[in-house]
Amino acid sequence: MASDQSTPPLRELRDENCPGCRIERIKASKTGWPLREIVIIWSLVLCTTLPISSLFPYLYFMVKDFNVAQHEEDIGYYAGYIGSSFMLARSVTSVIWGLIADRYGRKRVLLLGTSAMVVANILFGLSVNFWMAVSMRALLGCLNGLIGTTKAYASEIFREDQQALALSTVSTAWGIGLVIGPALGGFLAQPAEKYPNLFPQDSLFGRYVNVSLPITFSLSLCKFGHYCVTLLETLHFHNEEMTSRDDPCDAPETADASGGDGDGNRAAAEQSLLRNWPLMSAIIVYCVFSLHDMAYSEIFSLWAVSPRKLGGLGYSTTDVGGVLSVSGLGLLLLQLSLYPYMEKRLGPIIVSRLAGALTIPLLASYPFLSKFEGFTLNLLLNCASLLKNILAVSISTGLSILQNKAVDQHQRGAANGIAMTAMSLFRAIGPAGGGALLSWAESRQDAAFLPGTQLVFFTLILVEAVGVLLTFKPFLAQRQKKE
Repeated sequence: MASDQSTPPLRELRDENCPGCRIERIKASKTGWPLREIVIIWSLVLCTTLPISSLFPYLYFMVKDFNVAQHEEDIGYYAGYIGSSFMLARSVTSVIWGLIADRYGRKRVLLLGTSAMVVANILFGLSVNFWMAVSMRALLGCLNGLIGTTKAYASEIFREDQQALALSTVSTAWGIGLVIGPALGGFLAQPAEKYPNLFPQDSLFGRYVNVSLPITFSLSLCKFGHYCVTLLETLHFHNEEMTSRDDPCDAPETADASGGDGDGNRAAAEQSLLRNWPLMSAIIVYCVFSLHDMAYSEIFSLWAVSPRKLGGLGYSTTDVGGVLSVSGLGLLLLQLSLYPYMEKRLGPIIVSRLAGALTIPLLASYPFLSKFEGFTLNLLLNCASLLKNILAVSISTGLSILQNKAVDQHQRGAANGIAMTAMSLFRAIGPAGGGALLSWAESRQDAAFLPGTQLVFFTLILVEAVGVLLTFKPFLAQRQKKE
């Protein structure tokens, strides 16, 4: 199996006015470390991830302030609904955003997405009741087409030999966002209580206890929206018509890793992405792991701030923020340097499979952390959180590489849209299911089988195990280039 990574001949990049051809010429002339491309992708992913993940540490207290839960152990149910509304709404519009990105370009979708995040995020911070919070999170999800388009964009602005780094950058930025988002949420939530000298109780920040974080993010997004104007389009437009089929990076490939008529399979796959099994199998496996990751993110923060009498750690939002900050820094340093090397040596499937297998014993240790206190607890929790996030990002990176290699450029936006729709549905189940599961588990502290939080982490282990099993043949297929 040979992969042609030679520089495309300039005669194929014929249209001086085509943005896609311009990008290919730039890539052909570049050497060395793609720092600018990393910064671009990093910024785009953080724009969509931080507003998603930042609410987890203060969501418990936000629901409590709404006075919608009759009992303390019911807070997890309502918190799960708010967390799920974003993903459920995004699942409805992801394919549409992908088709728009394929038809009108990546840049326009990225500009629209960042603008929508500003408005909807501030409105969420101004929520005065439970249903307004759910509605604003749903609006945020409907108008967000960033992450799927960013994955397509990343695979197109990096050189062919840097594809592992490109998708690793996306997954690492996503993982960092899932880490530092809750960290910032822990530090900036309830500002009038934590920083009374800066935020008086009778101010906007005193009335709306969680508005400081959305406003902070939205101001940053406004600045980044200005930067987005300078982004280069990667889609091919020739004579005002999109002809990305002429993209020289799209070498002829088979559409099936199991043999058979490659040309026939490829033609069928181009007619319908749903018949492209390398793409669909990677999406299905990715969905299983996404369900696990989103449930884990919801459960971890709620479990950490829950009182010890319910099996939690009794942490404050600031404590949770400190733990996640350490995890984020370690993830950044290790993932960008380690993953491309591991992917080159083992391939994306093996790396994802090993990371999933290692996650299982790690999760099994979580319920026993509540038996420790002080420095020992902080040390163990930081190490466990760091390792868990490294493994999760390694899995998502490998599966993202498989998805983007399964299609050519003219289908890449739609393919990522399908992936985001399916993933969002599973991630919508994650917070709701995780919150409900934690609430139920906390009410059965004296059960004979898997008491308290042991049930929660056992369920997470089962989901992770299913994902690992699906990474084996014949289920997970890999698109291969012709000899």
